[in-house]
Amino acid sequence: MLPPRWLRRLVLAPAMVVLTLIGLLSLPVWVLAAALASTVLPGRLRALRVLWLVVLHLVLEAFLLIWMLALWVLSGFGRAMRTPRFERAHYDLVQAYLLIMLREAGRVLRLRVVVEGPEPDSYTGRPLVVFCRHAGPGDSFLLAHALVNWYDREPRIVMKDTLQWDPAIDVLLNRLPNRFISTTGMRAGIDETIRVLATGLDDNDAFVIFPEGGNFTARRRARAIAHLREKGLLGEADKAERMRHVLAPKPGGVVAALAAAPDADVVWVAHSGLDHLISIGDIWRELPMDMAVHMRWWQVPAGEVPVGREAQISWLYDWWARIDEWIGVQRAEREAGV
Repeated sequence: MLPPRWLRRLVLAPAMVVLTLIGLLSLPVWVLAAALASTVLPGRLRALRVLWLVVLHLVLEAFLLIWMLALWVLSGFGRAMRTPRFERAHYDLVQAYLLIMLREAGRVLRLRVVVEGPEPDSYTGRPLVVFCRHAGPGDSFLLAHALVNWYDREPRIVMKDTLQWDPAIDVLLNRLPNRFISTTGMRAGIDETIRVLATGLDDNDAFVIFPEGGNFTARRRARAIAHLREKGLLGEADKAERMRHVLAPKPGGVVAALAAAPDADVVWVAHSGLDHLISIGDIWRELPMDMAVHMRWWQVPAGEVPVGREAQISWLYDWWARIDEWIGVQRAEREAGV
């Protein structure tokens, strides 16, 4: 259960700063322990690589929290926090964090991100509604990094409320037009939240949701198909069963977003490379990773988006099948060493 906001601000946020200071003061001990562990663990300097990323994350978290406290004071103790000036300052923090963290993760873990699709210039002047596949560690960070640093967008993202356990994410993203939702909540309430957040997009906004509602696992895939059959949605269940690499999409949020932003272009995003890493153990065994993450973007002009709920649901499943096929091709090429 997530603690109330006042407790997260007064306890969790300061605790993160204190934890960072303790970690930095004891860093020589941690470096020595990681160096010794690296001599017996498989992989080259595995423990030291992980330690560096953990330390970097803690330092960035502490910096963000301290800087955001300063912004809160400068904004008149929060009174001007929602003005464009301070909103832009927080987007700059998002941009800097993602740029530094993902650049270092790429260097330390030897990860490359390969993006296919329209050039950033093709998105200018139009609001975007982005529907992204959800699987593997860090895919939401990769997507946000691409939108903020490559496509110069101010994303509005619907995320799970449990992410607010991270103090920096909690403070930073709650000050921007994002929404944290509970997946145990009523579907109608979630769809209404999506509708409100997707309303009023301007030409540098990008509204983002993950139609699957969670990371892909074989168990979740089977459960989603069974749920569709229980509801009598046999056609959707059959389509979902033919898709091997994605979960059955939940159409309510997609339909709500399209209704709220009829003038926005739609962008579909798929990725492959880290999706086979499901548990912490999977990630640990792969370190250092030394692999490429492929992202594929497709842009659909607003005028080509179908009208009407049933047509949009069918369109969603058609695109999800296309994404599933693309992932299958990527996996086959990776296994063949292409």
